[in-house]
Amino acid sequence: MSGVGGSERSEEQPEERQHVVPPIPAVGQEDVLQELVLGVGQPPDSGISEEQRQAREEWEALEEIQSGLGGTSSTVFPPISFTEALQHFQSAELSESRGKVQVPGRRGILAALLRCLCLAPRLRPQLWREQELALAMAQCALDDSEWVHMRILQTIYQQLTRSRLGCPRYGAHWEELGFQGVDPGTDLRGTGMLGLMQILFFVLDSRTLPLAREIFRLSQHETQNFPFCIMSVNITRIVIQALQEERLCRECNRRQQVIGVLNDLYAAAFLRLSRLWKRQHGTIADAGFFLKELELSAKKKPRQLLKSLEAYLSRGLQPPSSPSSQIHFTSICDPGVELEGDS
Repeated sequence: MSGVGGSERSEEQPEERQHVVPPIPAVGQEDVLQELVLGVGQPPDSGISEEQRQAREEWEALEEIQSGLGGTSSTVFPPISFTEALQHFQSAELSESRGKVQVPGRRGILAALLRCLCLAPRLRPQLWREQELALAMAQCALDDSEWVHMRILQTIYQQLTRSRLGCPRYGAHWEELGFQGVDPGTDLRGTGMLGLMQILFFVLDSRTLPLAREIFRLSQHETQNFPFCIMSVNITRIVIQALQEERLCRECNRRQQVIGVLNDLYAAAFLRLSRLWKRQHGTIADAGFFLKELELSAKKKPRQLLKSLEAYLSRGLQPPSSPSSQIHFTSICDPGVELEGDS
């Protein structure tokens, strides 16, 4: 899997794979549906020239629409790439969020003894800063005054809905994407901006976008529907827990990155969820059971999930066969990718 990097792409040509994910305190599955808190905010105009401000106002006047769902006018924000969004958090101070970060792992003589007996590796020092950034992002709340935050939110909306139009900050259109209610920020209290960054990664990477849209369609099934974004936030929470409990050190050390591993594990877990959901004809009543299965897999055998994602993506990169070579031996095997033993 590739590391952080890439450029802004159009809707149908999202950017190359990026990787980011922070950790957060575990929240029980019964807390998934939280009460909504409404608020009001506007993007800042500071830091731009008068000419840029005038151009923005003219653009907004041209693109402003009336949302039939939200009931308020909406503004089109320029789409943002995963790389640009990540660079924003890398350069931001995030002092308050960093102050809430707890160093992962157990401490003490007993923990050290267990580590030696289990031969569990520690995260290499050169990766500590990236790990801290991921955790700080998880503690960072959605801020209406941060223009980058608003661009992230609208880019997710546009990618999932295939719309080029903007949408109101608050409104029932967010419920259609699978948030709990009219304010997406309410559902991020367990994962912060990392929760949105992982969705952004999912819908902008050229290899995972088809999977993201396929799962989004599944979430809108007549009988097997589930809240897409709420499910995503819960998967991010599982990934954060795995990082905090030092279950991903071996893989992070092997790949020399943290955020990339977190993003790939998120995508792998979502892939696993969609397969379970289809195979077992899941409904929203089964969500807790499936999330528990994902938690066990992510913590105990993360490499298995990652291998499953690698196999899935590699099939998507293969060129189509010529008509003369389309011979299928279904009696031999055409297996789905099953989880393999951890390595």
